[in-house]
Amino acid sequence: MQRWHVLRIATLATALLASPSLIFAQQDNAAAPIITPAAGVPEGEHVLELFEPITKYALPERVGLILTLLIAVSGLGYAGMLVGQVLGADQGTQKMREVADAVREGAWAYLMRQAIALFPLIFLITLILYFTAEATGAVPLGRAVAFAAGAFFSWLVGFVGMSLAVRGNLRVAAAARTSYGNALQLGYRTGTITGMLTDGLGLLGGTTIFIIFGEKAYEVLLGFGFGGTLLALFMRVGGGIYTKAADVGADLVGKVDAGIHEDDPRNAATIADNVGDNVGDCAGMAADIFESYEVTIVAAMILGYASFGHIGVIFPLLVRAIGVVGSIISTYSVKAGADSTSDEALHSVHRGFIIGSIISVIGFMILGLAYLHINDAYIRNYPQAAYGYNVTPEFSTARAAALSAGTELKAFTQAYAGPILSAHQSFWANLGLFQTLDMRPAWTCLIGIILAVTLNKVTSYYTHTQYEPVKSLAKSCQTGHATNIIQGIAVGYESAVVATLVIAGAILLSVLIYDGASPLFVAYGVAMCGIGMLTLTGNTISMDVFGPVADNANGIGEMAYDRAEMGEANYIRARQILADLDAVGNTTKAETKGIAIGSAVIAAVSLFASYIAVVAVGSEDKVATMPLSDYLNEAGKLSVATPKVFVGALIGGAVPLLFSSMLIRAVGRAAFLIVKECRIQFRDKEIWAGTKKPDYGRVVNICTSSAQQELIGPALLAILVPIMVGIFLGPQALGGFLAGMIIVGQLMAVFMSNAGGAWDNAKKAIEDEPRTAYTGKGSEKHKAAVTGDTVGDPLKDTAGPALNPLIKVMNMVSLLAIPTILAVGQRDYYWVLYIVGLLCAVGVGWAVWRSKTESKELREMEAELSGAAEQSFESIGFRV
Repeated sequence: MQRWHVLRIATLATALLASPSLIFAQQDNAAAPIITPAAGVPEGEHVLELFEPITKYALPERVGLILTLLIAVSGLGYAGMLVGQVLGADQGTQKMREVADAVREGAWAYLMRQAIALFPLIFLITLILYFTAEATGAVPLGRAVAFAAGAFFSWLVGFVGMSLAVRGNLRVAAAARTSYGNALQLGYRTGTITGMLTDGLGLLGGTTIFIIFGEKAYEVLLGFGFGGTLLALFMRVGGGIYTKAADVGADLVGKVDAGIHEDDPRNAATIADNVGDNVGDCAGMAADIFESYEVTIVAAMILGYASFGHIGVIFPLLVRAIGVVGSIISTYSVKAGADSTSDEALHSVHRGFIIGSIISVIGFMILGLAYLHINDAYIRNYPQAAYGYNVTPEFSTARAAALSAGTELKAFTQAYAGPILSAHQSFWANLGLFQTLDMRPAWTCLIGIILAVTLNKVTSYYTHTQYEPVKSLAKSCQTGHATNIIQGIAVGYESAVVATLVIAGAILLSVLIYDGASPLFVAYGVAMCGIGMLTLTGNTISMDVFGPVADNANGIGEMAYDRAEMGEANYIRARQILADLDAVGNTTKAETKGIAIGSAVIAAVSLFASYIAVVAVGSEDKVATMPLSDYLNEAGKLSVATPKVFVGALIGGAVPLLFSSMLIRAVGRAAFLIVKECRIQFRDKEIWAGTKKPDYGRVVNICTSSAQQELIGPALLAILVPIMVGIFLGPQALGGFLAGMIIVGQLMAVFMSNAGGAWDNAKKAIEDEPRTAYTGKGSEKHKAAVTGDTVGDPLKDTAGPALNPLIKVMNMVSLLAIPTILAVGQRDYYWVLYIVGLLCAVGVGWAVWRSKTESKELREMEAELSGAAEQSFESIGFRV
């Protein structure tokens, strides 16, 4: 506790000391950094000067960047402090530790096997990025190293999140024997460790790259974002297949066949189910949010430099630093009493999110007032910024004439001696306070926070047991399995419409804030909406990881609590505490899925604008000084009236469907083997009587093998299809491809996540009913609900969430590949592109074929199990 007070006081003191210096330094209209162009350097080819922001930027900006680094490290230090608190808590009885050890060993084995499988691929892509960057004039070594660092950070966040989750679940189960509040705090702070690691590493990586590479940073950041996104896709796909194959198998055999509890120790799939919660919901979701954190900041920094110049790059970094401070304070405020209820616990979690939001909003509004000032001197150094403001008629006329005559934009602007900016600017920019003030980036950050809160509420409405959608599913279970499925599909479709309208509304508001500015400024506004949305990443991941931690703790309690040792009253109370925490975790985990999907769309829209800019000028290094007419000309080519663009949009819309098909088929195939294995083990009378422990390892091995075998195909689809479209159909068709993929991918992701969440909670609502012939566990109504839950499992936890990184991977691949495609296409060896395109087509064909074919290992498992699991269970009292 004393360490926390020291950290809090130090952080607040640093912020208070830094704020006045920023405010007073900006009162003289934020003079641009002193940067002397190198002689003979063509426009758009800024000379790389390492550590330029530290050596040449204004003092307040240098202080701000150093402070951002310190806050990133403080976030990591806060996570380290929480690690000590969690690991120092009581670990319960020997039996509880044995169950937790089995879960931990399974999760560890899976992630290590995955890391070994992915290392060669990451190394190969690192080399490819190095040589393609060299060919297109980007910073080659920086981009390649940044890709490797982004991939490592993404894996590290997932690995550490999983490692702490499989330790925190045991401590939560132990704490529930004495106090509701202690159990809640341990579970939530276990999630906060992962959240602050995401916050700290993401901010540290982006800030370090900018400090080192300066105004070339956006070229390097593409590698950093791509590395994080690609690893997140692998971890989402593999973890999703693992967790839902185990979950579906455990539910079908345990609840439907045998009529036993979810975590009954006699069920051979129970340990695999708990392992899956960690590798899917902890490691997978943590990596997913981390890459969203990376990609939104990459998009904001790229578009920020292309529009505002260096101020547009530094501002999102400072906003993220404020978010880290807000997350530190707000996550530590989440507490509950010893005898609290689930409603009080959920209120405390939501209150923490609101506290963090208020701190962040106040912080970045003050920052905007202090820092966001643009004057004529700044415009002369960054002439692209003039396209976002009302300029004097004289300047506008002279600029148009100069560009028509072939004069470079920067050369003309620096030579222009008259006033540039008009005295009349947008109200949203200066609020009528200061002529040089521009608060539009801060307003769009505020829209992002409102979007996050709204998506939380929308997701909660469609997936929480207290609202009508889930109640309608529970009611439909009275008439059987089919009506439950029908109603769930209807609820999922409706939720996709509402969520899409909310996201569209946020994008539209961001556009209106920048009304009259160039499209790049509008795109930057959308990117800053994403920055605001993920400002409280620490809180978001805390809420998500808390779900599987509480779920695992509930499983440990069911499998390892000793009723005789604890006493009947204390046993019942502890089990109820864990059940309540599990219910709270289900709600918080569902809410964060909406934020993950929304952030993917916002980031994709921003990257789409970056893609248009790159195509317009041929490479990333010329985007900053691109005339507005070039961007508008290229954007005008992206019309569905152009057959190739329309064909590209159709292909892009089809890819999320094919991708989802591959993942859902993989879950079904693995679940088939798990059901067979569990039925065979249930035939053992000693296992059924509870006197012999099932062979949990066999089911864990089936899940691990299935997830690893099915991992590569969907990832190849995400990487190769954009390259193939760009080569054979051209850059405009690839733009249409991205547009179609973003729209269909977002709709499908929301539909699958919310439909699956609604089916899951409808089952839980029925399980909470009194147990009779017609209601509660074991009833026909409950069996119909379990069917809906098992159908929804691969939708909400495998295919749906995996569409988030898919959308961003395809955008990043397109951004990285198109400069090379354009450059090579203009040279004598252009035919090499078609060879690469054919290889991509072969790779996609292999991926699709592979998704329909069982591996040799799985065929051997099926042959071993074939026939044995189809025998009746009559000898032990029930039938399959």
